[in-house]
Amino acid sequence: MPFDSRTLDAAPAVAPATDRRALARFLLFVAGLVWIMVAIGGATRLTGSGLSIMEWAPIAGFLPPLSDAEWQRLYDLYRTIPQYALVNQGFGLEGFKEIFWLEWIHRFWGRLIGLAYVAGLAWFWLRGRIPPGLKTRLLLLLALGGLQGAIGWFMVASGFEADRTAVSPYRLVIHLGMAFLLYGVLLWTALSLLRPQPEQDPAPRALRAWVHTAAGLAVAAMLAGGFVAGIRAGFDYNTFPLMEGRLVPQGYWVLEPGWKNLTANIAAVQFNHRLLATATLAAAGWAAFLAWRRLPRGRVRGAAMGLAIAVGLQYALGVATLLAVVPVWLGTLHQAVAVLVLTGALLALHALRRPTPG
Repeated sequence: MPFDSRTLDAAPAVAPATDRRALARFLLFVAGLVWIMVAIGGATRLTGSGLSIMEWAPIAGFLPPLSDAEWQRLYDLYRTIPQYALVNQGFGLEGFKEIFWLEWIHRFWGRLIGLAYVAGLAWFWLRGRIPPGLKTRLLLLLALGGLQGAIGWFMVASGFEADRTAVSPYRLVIHLGMAFLLYGVLLWTALSLLRPQPEQDPAPRALRAWVHTAAGLAVAAMLAGGFVAGIRAGFDYNTFPLMEGRLVPQGYWVLEPGWKNLTANIAAVQFNHRLLATATLAAAGWAAFLAWRRLPRGRVRGAAMGLAIAVGLQYALGVATLLAVVPVWLGTLHQAVAVLVLTGALLALHALRRPTPG
């Protein structure tokens, strides 16, 4: 569990309710922008657009190319990297523009998130409407957002290396994981502002354990999905539930050293993602069953049931994406719904958190 309610819930409780609600709505708005960013990032990756902009210009990059000469300059830069020579050679300036615009939108949206967050934070700060104890956390979120931009460029730059036509899967997973972290902290902080103290509904210890297990497995499955995306493992073994007629695919553990199978072996990476997703579905389903059997209707029971529904939807989308051999729209939706699963996990964990002592 990445966020400890004991360190977060006490301070917001002493702030005026109107200030807490206003700040929570703002953080939820920014979290929604991050959610959209994750979806755009999925589309960018699936269309191979991420390497089309070869410059990191945080300020100047706000504007797209405004002249034919600038378009030609950027196209000439792109033609120097392996992706052009090995994948897109000869697709012309018009083909370059098609992949350029999606990457530009992706970066523009990131800048938009930064501006929205800085403007909102300044507004609440200058009016003294930030609850005690939250300023450090909000500044940390700002720093993490800036770091995410740097990580994004660090990831993109890996795709310019010799013989590479895509970014490093390790850097991709770091970038994706940071996006999930930012979204999670934003959502958890907003929830704690809206509900500073947990409900007094007694939740069975077993339910807490299974919800925590499902949440941990969900995060592990998401990060494993990053490696599936990074090495394009979803374009192989497009059958379900077996992989080429076997439960465990042939060649599962063939790379040396052994740990590389977890990140670079297509058979192992896809199998591990399937296994973690199935374990998440089982844990979330059992948690929902316990909540339905042992708790009255209410927020805690609803949160546990909602987590199971989100995981079930994501599992079905994952299978459909695999069987359809990863069409762009379905792969993008699958990545976007991963954030829904994370939302469901955080809602359930927040509803089940224990009261702060004192």
